Amino acid sequence: MSTQLRNPSFRSRLRLFFLFIVVVPMIAMAVVLFLLIGESQRRQTDSMLIQAQLAVQQFDADLQAEAGQVAETIGGDQRLANARARENKPAIQDRLVKLAEETGAAYVHLNLNTLGDFRAGSPPAMAPDSRRLVAGGEETGRVTVAMLSADQYVERVVDYTDAEVVLENEDGRRLATTSPNAPAELPDESGVEVDGTEYRIRTLQVNAVGGPVEVALLREDRGGTASPNETRNSILAGAVFIVLIVLAFVCAVALSRRLQSEIQRLLEAARRLGAGDFAVAVPAEDDDEFGELGKEFNSMARQLEARLEDLQRERGRLQEAIRRVGESVAAGLDRRGLLEIVVQTAVDGTGAAAERAHIRGPDGRLEEMTSAGEPQAFQRALHAAEAAVIDAGQIAEVHLGDASALAAPLGTEEGHQLIGIVSVVRGDRQFTDGERELLAYLTNQASVSVENVDLHETVQRQALTDELTGLFNHRRFQEVMTVEVESARRYNHELGLIMLDIDNFKEVNDTHGHLQGDMVLGEVARVLRQSSRDVDEPARYGGEEMAVALPHTDLEGSYQFAERVRRRIEALELPLLNGGGAVRVTASFGVASLATAGTADKDALVAAADSALYEAKRAGKNRTVRASVNAGLQRDVHGVASGE
Repeated sequence: MSTQLRNPSFRSRLRLFFLFIVVVPMIAMAVVLFLLIGESQRRQTDSMLIQAQLAVQQFDADLQAEAGQVAETIGGDQRLANARARENKPAIQDRLVKLAEETGAAYVHLNLNTLGDFRAGSPPAMAPDSRRLVAGGEETGRVTVAMLSADQYVERVVDYTDAEVVLENEDGRRLATTSPNAPAELPDESGVEVDGTEYRIRTLQVNAVGGPVEVALLREDRGGTASPNETRNSILAGAVFIVLIVLAFVCAVALSRRLQSEIQRLLEAARRLGAGDFAVAVPAEDDDEFGELGKEFNSMARQLEARLEDLQRERGRLQEAIRRVGESVAAGLDRRGLLEIVVQTAVDGTGAAAERAHIRGPDGRLEEMTSAGEPQAFQRALHAAEAAVIDAGQIAEVHLGDASALAAPLGTEEGHQLIGIVSVVRGDRQFTDGERELLAYLTNQASVSVENVDLHETVQRQALTDELTGLFNHRRFQEVMTVEVESARRYNHELGLIMLDIDNFKEVNDTHGHLQGDMVLGEVARVLRQSSRDVDEPARYGGEEMAVALPHTDLEGSYQFAERVRRRIEALELPLLNGGGAVRVTASFGVASLATAGTADKDALVAAADSALYEAKRAGKNRTVRASVNAGLQRDVHGVASGE
């Protein structure tokens, strides 16, 4: 049983495939479907609340317009005007109450500059509006009218929206409600529970006498319930789902048996072919893919038989093939790769038991680059042959006991210094003249290739490096950004970018000359290079502008890096080339990351950092500015201008 668990049969794998490809997705779809039904009902409730909110806003606007018209009517009443002219306060109050009753206003407030305040009705009253009272071209007072009390307002809102309504002032005091058991504090949106029932809620603010009030609209949340029609549809969908699962299972079992039978025939034929029976033939009468596979299998058996005969002839061509490999080595640009080819080819061509290749490192010492076999077993013979090559500068063979070692120089550099050594060894016989010629040929070709590699690396370094600063040039920067942005997008990690520009660089050139300006560029580049990690990519973007790509670095980390570089540049004191003092420079920095650029796009990231850089320039220079998606550019000012 444990063996079957470790190595499941083809039928078991088919069943697992069926489970994960058919059953699991169908169950997931069913779950998602029922969740979507509940979410759709909840969204429908929210949509109705939004419509109710709009209706309340329109109702409030209409009510306020009506209050304004009534205020104009009251303000223009002649009897009220006569009482005001006589300064008869009782008459004014009586007429104001009478006008409130006639117009149906819930609250009227008359404020006269000389006589004070008069009121009819009492707050709270909703949707007030005011009009000025003018006499002789001067304002003599103001009349304010509200048409509905809080209770009347709630009743009208219920008629408009068919929702539960709660009315509260700014202090949280409840003015009127249709749901007395609603919690004392209601959220602005989402949901709330009242008497064990979940309600969805929307709130809005309207005007009232004494200040704004909040209207809360509540509707029962139907996200977890369903109508009878919806229940029937859910049952029907479940039944269809079960039927589909059963049909899929039956089809999967039938298909599994058919596939297992066909594969068993192929397996039996493959076993016979592996035992050397090339006369085996697989039945291939069907026109399906298995029939085609059987025909190809039979063709393969015939071809294998023919290839066995060809193999003997191919052995005689090995020497010529080795020479062609040597010619291909001369065109290679991978130093380690070409030496591995030389080593392996020499082992195959000379029948050596072991081989190794050394190449001279930057410190002038020969370092082992690659090896084959077990050179440690023939250490003394190999060392002696290699020493003979170093002394004579040409191919040498040494015999120690049963071991025979053959070594050849790998070209020479200027001053006749060896580039490296390739050596082979075996313990059963000496090397023939042909084998010595073969090793000499391979090492000559490898020497040409190593020189090509050195030349290619020099040209490539010059093509990608700015000569003045030693930083990568603009072309290399664009290539690096393309690769790093794609890597960040694929593996979901951050990428920071620093753009910096030397402040007032033109003044340095104009005042002290271009040679002094070149020194400034070189020193700033040195600071940038020394501050960067191995994975960072500092580059000269153009002119006095430089950039650094910071893999796996977010906006805050990039900002901290920029600030360190800014402070180090600010601390530089560069001697004047003409003597008599020193020149000091500062730089402005723009910082961005893929998160602030808002998209995994190279151009968007560069544009964000460049925009932040110019914002730093405009803000006074010698500072760092971070790019931000939601708030534009957040300035973080540092340096002399800010006193830091």
